[in-house]
Amino acid sequence: MLAVTILGNNSAVPAFNRHPTSQVVTQDGTNYLVDCGEGTQIQLINYKIRRSKISHIFISHLHGDHYFGLVGLINTLSLLSHQQPLHVFGPSPLREIIEMQLRVADTKICYPLHIYHINEAATLLDNDKLTVKCFPTNHRIECYGFSFQQKKRPRKLLPEKAKEYEIPSSFYERLCKGEDYIKKDGSIVTNDLVTETADPGAKYAFCADTKYDESILPHIQGFDMIYHETTYLDNLRERAILRFHSTTKQAAEIAQKAGVKKLLIGHFSSKYDTLEEFEREAREVFENTELAREGVCYKV
Repeated sequence: MLAVTILGNNSAVPAFNRHPTSQVVTQDGTNYLVDCGEGTQIQLINYKIRRSKISHIFISHLHGDHYFGLVGLINTLSLLSHQQPLHVFGPSPLREIIEMQLRVADTKICYPLHIYHINEAATLLDNDKLTVKCFPTNHRIECYGFSFQQKKRPRKLLPEKAKEYEIPSSFYERLCKGEDYIKKDGSIVTNDLVTETADPGAKYAFCADTKYDESILPHIQGFDMIYHETTYLDNLRERAILRFHSTTKQAAEIAQKAGVKKLLIGHFSSKYDTLEEFEREAREVFENTELAREGVCYKV
């Protein structure tokens, strides 16, 4: 199962019990942290998300509300005698920033820490269960969104059908991989007679900070769920453009044009104390929109 837990949904300034950007993508018990604003560690504790299960951290850009909690988390893992490797991805200055902070504090990390520089659309992780890619967004500084795609699952075996065609159980795994079965008499039991197509792997994208820009559409087309920033209500569209952010209806237009199934909206400006109007406005354009609420886990 692919799921997303929101740790922080506010923009630059923490306000109204909302925290800077951070969320956890979970795939079969492994946690992938996306951005790490101030307060991320406390939110992980509040929502009972195990820090030891975080294997990869993806930082979209180097505005403080997206990464000021990172070095603290790296240090905490070491203090807790973390042993598993940690892989951190972000724009090029991130390595220098982390190494400088650790150096001036004379901090020794007790686990393997790997920091990777991203500078273009690329595949960052590709294992047997998940593919993670990055893509550039249109923000004031270098910034990247991230997509998470489950691998296509094996075909689903129909056990009663397999028995009916007298296929030995030792061949079942090969059936799930799409192979046909050849009987001793040379007759062929085609795969579609004894298996069925499994559900396709879920697809989720974090679209990061960005002004309205349709260039991201190819990277999120047809996804099950996306998160898109909506820093402002739509009456402040001009301000959003000047500050390289998006409004409610602009995020909804992106979701509509990308043909996604569900839109989560977040990165709310601290000028708003309530958020209901954000959801109402976005739904005028794209009905299946929800606020990205802190502490809520959304199944993709």
